[in-house]
Amino acid sequence: MDMTNNTFISEFVLLGLTDLAQLEVTLFIFFLVFYTTCLIGNLSIMVVTVIDKTLHTPMYYFLWNLSFIDVCFSSVTVPKMLGDFLALKKTISFAGCITQMYFFHLFGTAEVLLLAVMSYDRYVAIGNPLRYSVIMNTRVCRLLSFSTWISGYFHSLLHTVMVAKLPFCGPNLVKHFFCDIKPMLKLACADTSLNLKLLTRVTGTLTTSTLLLTLLSYVFISKFLLKIRTAAGRKRAFSTCSAHLTVVFLLYGTAIFTYSRPSTQDSLDHDRAAAVLFTVVTPALNPIIYTLRNKDMKKAMKKIVHNLPF
Repeated sequence: MDMTNNTFISEFVLLGLTDLAQLEVTLFIFFLVFYTTCLIGNLSIMVVTVIDKTLHTPMYYFLWNLSFIDVCFSSVTVPKMLGDFLALKKTISFAGCITQMYFFHLFGTAEVLLLAVMSYDRYVAIGNPLRYSVIMNTRVCRLLSFSTWISGYFHSLLHTVMVAKLPFCGPNLVKHFFCDIKPMLKLACADTSLNLKLLTRVTGTLTTSTLLLTLLSYVFISKFLLKIRTAAGRKRAFSTCSAHLTVVFLLYGTAIFTYSRPSTQDSLDHDRAAAVLFTVVTPALNPIIYTLRNKDMKKAMKKIVHNLPF
């Protein structure tokens, strides 16, 4: 793919969230706190699930994958945004822009699909506990995890190639804090109707269908929960499900809002606000949601802290 023959612009200017200098410093501190929380929280989950052998189960295997994706997903956009808050020249090269777009949609797609896989895991665990370890064996878990990554690879590659082939002859002002598809299409000096159709139909269908599959899993899970006789058993099963559902609604809600609507100038402003939620806020909240509502995780963390040499 020869990008140089298709573009007249060598770099883009990211307009970010605001152009007010005083507000930029405040936003820098605010987002730095969230990004630091994201890194510490998700890396802690990754370390704990590896060290504690009692957490070597399918549920925590997928949780490790989710934490890894969240770290990567947030790192694609947030460090650049933090740097731009303090920089006078908020530029990004064409190649850097395309690369950022590719990895953003790779990790975003992988996370959406992984959440659907995690809901299926909870369905098997609650609906068929005696055969859970047989159904969700190591090979199946790895296959499901791999399928989320390979699907994300091809889905992201489709959109990235379609955008990279467009001619960009000015202006080069990206109305966003990172290179996303919709604001990039606004700058192309060519017909982008095919790109928009692919975005709405492919990405919209992918997000909506996985959300429906996730909700369907929880419909069946709710039936099984009603059959659990003890209140303690219902509470324990519901606690793991409610944490996952919270994450699902945070991510899916913003993703569907962003990529299933027609692209207009007003919608781009709304997309920037929604993007803050699923690139900054949600990755930071995920570890908090999963640890505060998970007794096994809290117990494992306490044991590790207790065994530290200082």
